[in-house]
Amino acid sequence: MSFKGFTSQDFDVFAVEGLDERMEAIKQNVRPKLEELGRHFSSVLTEKTNEEMFFHVAKHARRKVNPPDDTWVAFANNKRGYKKLPHFQIGLFGSHVFIWFAVIYESPVKEELGHALKEQISAIDKQIPDSFYWSVDHTKPEAMQHNSISKEQLNNMFERLSTVKKAELLCGIQLTPEDDSVKDGQAFLKKAEEVFDTLLPLYETSMRIYVQHA
Repeated sequence: MSFKGFTSQDFDVFAVEGLDERMEAIKQNVRPKLEELGRHFSSVLTEKTNEEMFFHVAKHARRKVNPPDDTWVAFANNKRGYKKLPHFQIGLFGSHVFIWFAVIYESPVKEELGHALKEQISAIDKQIPDSFYWSVDHTKPEAMQHNSISKEQLNNMFERLSTVKKAELLCGIQLTPEDDSVKDGQAFLKKAEEVFDTLLPLYETSMRIYVQHA
């Protein structure tokens, strides 16, 4: 694969004023790269999960006024959509690239999943590298680094997933535009695959719950 990495121009699209103007900048600069990553990692993740994985590039079709602050490609085992399913994401805010495992608010099994994650909290705490991040809202760039949160805080995030209707849970990494693996396409592919390997147990637990309860 000939992916070239992300450039400052890709991050600059989020400073473009106006919905139509920013969407055009995203379509011209970022979306082709997300589609390229989608084709590559849908195959990689199919092999890793033993499920046929499909990629979905964000279209932002519901936006009428406010331009998007981020954009992404998501991977799930459903050709029609990903939002209700445990899934993976690669995307950009103006400040960083993110690579996530994600369960977002549309998921129908958050209550059951939150309970399952609480039962595995010690193993998850050890499994996730210190440099990884947790997020409870996929629409915001802020996230908490794993080595900065206590097991109690982690437990509270899992509890919130079970009890709050709009709760979300994401885990993965954030990379600044200056990071060498962001600018080097082959290094980025290697880094992303390593991240997916680390996150695979979270995905497998989530899919098991989804299949049992959906």
